[in-house]
Amino acid sequence: MNTTISDQEFSQFQKLIHQLAGIHLSREKKAMVCGRLAKRLEQHGLDTYGEYFQLLTAASNAAELQVAVDLLTTNETYFFREPKHFTFLRDKALPAHKPGRAFRVWSAASSSGEEAYSVAMLLADHFGDAPWEVVGSDISSRVLDKARSGHYPLERTDGISREHLSRYCLKGVGPQHGTLLIERKLRERVNFLQVNLSKDLPALGEFDLIMLRNVMIYFNLDTKRQVVQRILPLLRYGGHFLIGHSETLNGVADGLRMLSPSIYQKL
Repeated sequence: MNTTISDQEFSQFQKLIHQLAGIHLSREKKAMVCGRLAKRLEQHGLDTYGEYFQLLTAASNAAELQVAVDLLTTNETYFFREPKHFTFLRDKALPAHKPGRAFRVWSAASSSGEEAYSVAMLLADHFGDAPWEVVGSDISSRVLDKARSGHYPLERTDGISREHLSRYCLKGVGPQHGTLLIERKLRERVNFLQVNLSKDLPALGEFDLIMLRNVMIYFNLDTKRQVVQRILPLLRYGGHFLIGHSETLNGVADGLRMLSPSIYQKL
């Protein structure tokens, strides 16, 4: 098997992942693409990345295409990442909510679920058994399966407070030693869906808060605009829109007021 990917082959994968997911793979990602797909070549007994690309684009190969998308779109996440957002949710957004309807949050690039469950813990603290819902979405079916399980290695739970660990998490024993399970009642309030943000969105309803964090760094400017234009109609007026601290909406969206860097409100 050829362990290197040519410029032409890399360009084919660049175009493919942009077409499928809106993601821009820079030249610096060439080694990543090579490394993440190498085992798939080996699995199928292929010699070159060009042969694997042909396999991916052949008719009736949706399953392998999903595998490739999963491998090329996996992003790092962890519980209570960028804590200022969760402080804002707890201290500002939730107390301002008027009773009478469910408070709904969309974690729009939820990866393996840590962000969505972090939100769910705060909503459960504030609302208890009153109506609330968290929707988590991602393009990768593999990370969504992980998210639905709510089962994580203990070393990935450093961001969870002792109080939340006690209230919402179960520590593994025996064969599950070294792991943590989000308790069932909380898992049942979080709904994970496969959503491709670069395509037309499914009917998700309206949300009081939408988190689109640490994903726009993978989009070019045109794709950022298109994605945000799809998402904003689902945000209630007065609702909040959160992006990653390293991201910006300059030149991307109208109709939002910046409350602080990375925190916006829909006008």
